[in-house]
Amino acid sequence: MPTELCFADRFGSWTVRLSIRRMKYAVEPGIYAVGNPDGEAVVLVSANYKLSFDAIRKELGGLDAWIIVLDTKGVNVWCAAGKGTFGTDEIVHRIDLVELDKIVNHRKIILPQLGAPGVSAHEVKKHCGFSVIYGPVRACDIIDFIKAGMKATQQMRQVLFSLYDRLVLTPVEFVMGGKYLIIVMAILFILSGISAKGYSSDLAMSHGLRSIANLFAACLSGAVITPLLLPWLPGRSFSFKGFSVGLVVAVVLFSLKLTGSRLETVAWIFLISAVSSFLAMNFTGASTYTSLSGVKREMHVAVPLQIIAGVLGMGMWIAGRFV
Repeated sequence: MPTELCFADRFGSWTVRLSIRRMKYAVEPGIYAVGNPDGEAVVLVSANYKLSFDAIRKELGGLDAWIIVLDTKGVNVWCAAGKGTFGTDEIVHRIDLVELDKIVNHRKIILPQLGAPGVSAHEVKKHCGFSVIYGPVRACDIIDFIKAGMKATQQMRQVLFSLYDRLVLTPVEFVMGGKYLIIVMAILFILSGISAKGYSSDLAMSHGLRSIANLFAACLSGAVITPLLLPWLPGRSFSFKGFSVGLVVAVVLFSLKLTGSRLETVAWIFLISAVSSFLAMNFTGASTYTSLSGVKREMHVAVPLQIIAGVLGMGMWIAGRFV
C-alpha cells in the first residue's frame, strides 16, 4: 500500500468535501501492509472511510506497518465511535478475521484517540489478547508517537478545532442543503411577482432577485460565517450563535436597502435569523464543541422557535406583497 496519495485520491477527497458520493467513499475492510512489515511491525487501526484511511497512510512514509481497517460503514473514526461501528465488537471480529495473531509476534494495536468512546480496551484484550494503545489525535503525529515509545505528549492529546478545521467542513454543510435552497429560491422568485394589482413578471424579476440574494445571505451566515467565527460568537448554543450572525446579516442587508418595505424588512429579520440559526445548529455534528445530550436539549428549545420565526417571517413577507 503506497503512502503517497495520487491524483485520484486527492480528487476523491475534494468531491467528498463537496458532499459528492460522501457515503460511498470507503475502502474494503481488512488488513493492509505499508512498506515491508514483518512480525514486529506496529499495527494501526483505521475506519474504512477513505479520508480516514488516507490520512493515516500518507503519514507513514519510511515506516513498515500494518493497518487494520474496520467496517465502519464508510463513516469516519469519531462519528463511527459514537455510532458503535468503530467499537469493541468490530475490533475483536476484525482481528480474528484477518488472523492478526499469526501475522505479528506482539500483542499490541494502536487506535486513534478519537475512537476511544466506542472501545472498551479491557474487553478487547479479554476476547482477543491484544492490548489497546491510544495513539495521537492527529495522524501527522503518528511517526513521532511511535518513535517516542508509543507515548503521547500533551499536545498530541489535544483536540483542536482551528479555523482551517472548520473551513474544510463548511462546503459539505452548505452543499447538502443546496437542492432545498434552489427549490425555495425558485418559489420566492415566483411569489415575488404577486401584488394587489395582480401578477407582474417585472416585479418578480426585481423583487425576486432581491429575495434570492437575501436567502442566500441567510444560508451563508448559518452554514459558513457562523462556523468560521464560532469561537468568538456569543453564547454556548450553536442555534444562538447562528441567530446572532443572522441578525447582523439582516441589518447589513437593510443598510444596503435590500430588504424592501418596513413590513418586508421585519419579515427578513425573522427569516434570515431563523434560517441562519437552523443551519448553524446542523454544524454541531461536525464540531468538537458539543455532546449528543447537549444537542438534543438545544434542539428541543431551538427548533420550535426557529419554526415560529420562519412562519411569522414568511407570513409577513407574503403580506408585504399586497401592502
